[in-house]
Amino acid sequence: MKNFKRMAYPYMVWIAIMILVPMLLIFMYAFTVKGNSVTTFRFTLENFGMFFKDTVFIDVLKRSLFIALATTIICILIGYPAAYIISQSNGRQEFILILLVTMPTWINMLVRTYAWVGILQDNGIINNLLVMLGFERIKLLHTSFAVILGMVYNFVPFMILQIHSSLAKMDKSLLEAASDLGANKVQAFLRVTLPLSLPGVISGITLVFLPAVSSFFIPKLLGGGQYVLIGNVIENQFLTAGNWNFGSAISLIMTVIILISMYITKKVDKGEDSKGGFVR
Repeated sequence: MKNFKRMAYPYMVWIAIMILVPMLLIFMYAFTVKGNSVTTFRFTLENFGMFFKDTVFIDVLKRSLFIALATTIICILIGYPAAYIISQSNGRQEFILILLVTMPTWINMLVRTYAWVGILQDNGIINNLLVMLGFERIKLLHTSFAVILGMVYNFVPFMILQIHSSLAKMDKSLLEAASDLGANKVQAFLRVTLPLSLPGVISGITLVFLPAVSSFFIPKLLGGGQYVLIGNVIENQFLTAGNWNFGSAISLIMTVIILISMYITKKVDKGEDSKGGFVR
C-alpha cells in the first residue's frame, strides 16, 4: 500500500504545479492591484467592480452564455438521434459509426476550425455552390451562425459519445418487458430508453456547455474581431492590454459560473436512481 502511495506523489506534484499554483495566482491577481512600488500590492474589489459596472462586459457575458446554451441545445438535438442510431447498430456497424464520430477529434481543434474559415468565407465552397445554383452570395463568416456552427462541429462528438455510452449500458430486457406490458415503441422510448439515457445527456451537457462558454479561438476565427465572447475579453486583458488583475477577475467570475453550472447538473443527476431512471 505504501508503494502505491509513493507512486502517486509525482502526480500530486504535477497537479499542484499545473493546477493549484495557477489558480492561486489568478485568485491573488483578481483581488489585488499594484501599489506605489512595483513589488507592493493592495487588496481591492475594484477589478470585479469594473466588470459589473460596465454594460459592455455584461453584454459580452450574456452573449457568451447564449452562444453556449444554443450550442448545447443543438448538440443534444443532433447528438441524441445519432447516439441512438449507433446504439441500435450491430457490432461492426457500431464500431465504424463510432470511428467516424471520433476521427475528426484526432485532428487539432484549431486546424478543424481553420478549415471552416475556408468553407464559410465569401469565396468559399458554400458561396461558390450557391452561385453555381443561381443564388447570390451570402455573408456566413464573422457571424453568430458561423460561431455556433464551429462550436457545434467541435463539441458534438462529446455529446454523442456520452449519450451512446448510456444507451449501450441499458438493459435491453427492459424494452422487451415494456413490449410485453403493451407499450408501443414510442411509449417504450419515452418511459424506458429516455430516462435511462439522461445521465449520458447530463454528462454531455457538462462536456459541451463548459468549454463553449469560455471558448476564445473559435469566435476569434469564425466571428472575427466583430464578434467578441468572454473568452476573447480574457485573452485580450492578458495578452494585449496587459491588465492581469482585471483578466484574473473575469476568469474568477467565469470559474464561479462554471462551478454553479456543474452544481446544477449534479443536482439534476441526483434526481435519478442508480439505474438512470427518475426517483418516483
